[in-house]
Amino acid sequence: IRPRSGWFDLRIGELWRYRDLIWLFVWRDFVKVYKQTILGPLWYLLQPLLTTIMFTVIFGRIARISTDGVPHILFYMSGTVVWSYFANCLTSTSDTFIENAPIFSKVYFPRLTVPISIAISNLIGFTLQFLFFLIFLCYYSFKGVPISLTGWIVYTPLLVIQMAAL
Repeated sequence: IRPRSGWFDLRIGELWRYRDLIWLFVWRDFVKVYKQTILGPLWYLLQPLLTTIMFTVIFGRIARISTDGVPHILFYMSGTVVWSYFANCLTSTSDTFIENAPIFSKVYFPRLTVPISIAISNLIGFTLQFLFFLIFLCYYSFKGVPISLTGWIVYTPLLVIQMAAL
């Protein structure tokens, strides 16, 4: 064990050597969340759908807030999917070191493996929810709703990495 030389000494090579441990932590987090639920991983799709429906009813129908021609479901689902990934990463990693204190005190491994595994396990849910959003987007575009796709899709992986890093 060597002392750190600076704030940005992340030792990526060491993280690469412990990639199997990262995948074991990802699997542990996935099983921990959905092991005893009735619907299991179907919650990945139901959660943003129910939240989107609630926002659509409250803000779109009752409050009549304009979305500038974008269908309410697409507008609110895009925000819900992105925000849920960021919020899940933030809340899950905030108590990482407290939850895993027994593991940290027993054996050496790079401490950054646990937050990275949490971001990856949340990325699984985000990917499913984002694909679900793209299905709705394709449905509305085939239906004839004028939806203009700009270059945002190219920057999506960079934005997801930035959200996970934050």
